Amino acid sequence: MSTTYVLETPEVDLAYDVHGPLPTADGRPPLLLVGQPMDAGGFATLASLLPDRTVVTYDPRGLGRSTRKDGRLDHTPESQAEDLHALVEALGAGPVDLFGSSGGAVTGLALVTAYPGDVLALVAHEPPLIPVLPDAEAAERARAAVRDAYEASGMGAGMATFIAMTSWQGEYTDEYFARPAPDPASFGLPSEDDGTRDDPLLSDRSWAVSGYRPDAAALAAAPTRVVVAVGEESAGTFTGRTSLATAALLGQEATVFPSHHGGFLGGEHGYAGQPEAFAARLRAVLDGAG
Repeated sequence: MSTTYVLETPEVDLAYDVHGPLPTADGRPPLLLVGQPMDAGGFATLASLLPDRTVVTYDPRGLGRSTRKDGRLDHTPESQAEDLHALVEALGAGPVDLFGSSGGAVTGLALVTAYPGDVLALVAHEPPLIPVLPDAEAAERARAAVRDAYEASGMGAGMATFIAMTSWQGEYTDEYFARPAPDPASFGLPSEDDGTRDDPLLSDRSWAVSGYRPDAAALAAAPTRVVVAVGEESAGTFTGRTSLATAALLGQEATVFPSHHGGFLGGEHGYAGQPEAFAARLRAVLDGAG
């Protein structure tokens, strides 16, 4: 059973889906699945593999079915956290459990910081946080190169540069920046310019997400159990390194999950992970057994 709602706030009409009963059948909190810049569609497989939980998915402001009314184009963890806080209140079933992946993990950290009473357990899966890295300045330069390629030549060039950045092993060295620009065709991407320049991943509109630095003291003081998760296939890559560094900042070791950055994906985005094993691991971690 899945029902779609729209939560109207002064800044956004927020579309969300409730999979299962509210109030929950067993008294357990709802489980929010949060991505960024991915919308609710990316969690279709994972939600289906958690039939014992009431799962809530949503489209972040300005993405998918959620319509912005704030007149802005940028994406910030703080505004996303405000939206999630409003959603938790609208559900009337808080505090909730929250699984956030990529930018959604950053949103989760910002939510716990601002509203520590909203979340019982946060699993922050591969937050792409540049400031926690020892080579943060070089990582910012690599991020800027993605934006520059996108602005100059469109989606194919931008995405090829993004893939090169996120798959690079280790710190961004002179060797990385000396490499020739990647060929979009080598990744099966179009070489022609489609003319768009508003992609939240490839433009600079989401730089506040990757530029966010968690407030370790606030997170430690919160009643929320925070778990930083990393994919077993992500070792040495950008988000693998940011995950380990974020965990260290919070005084913990990262919890290993199956597969890669999108390990929970089925066929939604063409790069499937191991969703069954991922769901089992998530369930165990949320239950305190992982």
